[in-house]
Amino acid sequence: MDMSANLAYESSATSAVRFDLHPGYRRVFRQHELTVGLILPLETHPDAPQPTMRDHIAMARQAEDLGVAALWARDIPFYDPAYGDVGQIFDPLIYLTHLAAATRNITLGTAGIVLPMREPLLLAKQLNSLDHLTDGRLVAGMSSGDRPSEYPVFGIDFDTRGDRFKEAFNIYRNVSERAFPRFTSRYFGESSGSLDMLPKPPYGRTPAIAVGRSQQTLAWIAGNMDGFLGFAPDPEGLDSFGSEWRDAVQHASGGDEFKPLGFGGFLYLHRTPTYPFKRIRGGFAIGSRALRDLLEQARDAGVNHVALNPKVTPRPYAEILDELGSIVLPSFSGNHQEETS
Repeated sequence: MDMSANLAYESSATSAVRFDLHPGYRRVFRQHELTVGLILPLETHPDAPQPTMRDHIAMARQAEDLGVAALWARDIPFYDPAYGDVGQIFDPLIYLTHLAAATRNITLGTAGIVLPMREPLLLAKQLNSLDHLTDGRLVAGMSSGDRPSEYPVFGIDFDTRGDRFKEAFNIYRNVSERAFPRFTSRYFGESSGSLDMLPKPPYGRTPAIAVGRSQQTLAWIAGNMDGFLGFAPDPEGLDSFGSEWRDAVQHASGGDEFKPLGFGGFLYLHRTPTYPFKRIRGGFAIGSRALRDLLEQARDAGVNHVALNPKVTPRPYAEILDELGSIVLPSFSGNHQEETS
């Protein structure tokens, strides 16, 4: 099968893209700085698989006012008791549209869209539309998914998810950013160039970052995507986490191009502010002052954003936001860009 259109687009995607004017990107990603985001839902429920989804608008507005840089929605189509977690329940793009209407400036991101299970042409239409309707507040995090039980429901072989991710991403970029694109794909159809996808992204490109390795090499991610959000490393691994990404980006670009690096995971915010970092399933436990110190260390290592999910903390969400707002966020505020621009 002729894959020349895909391969040609993939090679062209390595060229540098500036996001100076994209509001969502600028709020979250700044070279030599670090911001903090929250992974939805904006509710703690450590002992239940699903949240109530009450008071989320109030929590979103409070997070925005405190300087949280981004709200990240996960893509979990089904409840699998083996995982015991359904994220924010609602479809991520529909729910982010709902949050967009209730907030002003906070970046809205996906962490991440399970790309192998999404039809890339319709996804392009959805993401481009949402980026327009939010005036450039969208950052599209994309992943390959990690729940094998979901793939048979969609009629997809779990072992093909890496190839499907790459093809879907190339088609998504192709139809989003090129007029009357041509492509041929093993999984997602073909186009002779007689049709065009509208709308195009409002700022030329909607930032698309990898959430996890997505069955790709770090070199491919650095060369083709606009950033990387990995799993939270241990404190002693932060320097290598940052240097590995910088080396990959430098090798892919042949220069000093900036592509942001972040990490995410569950946050158990301990009541003792100095409680040290302790690994838990899917993330870490830590006190607020120790978290501030950890984020300073991460920033110095080259990390630009940290996405935290406090759902596992057995405390009211408003109390967690207040503590983050008084101790952590003043040093890592997403409002800084609006104040200085």
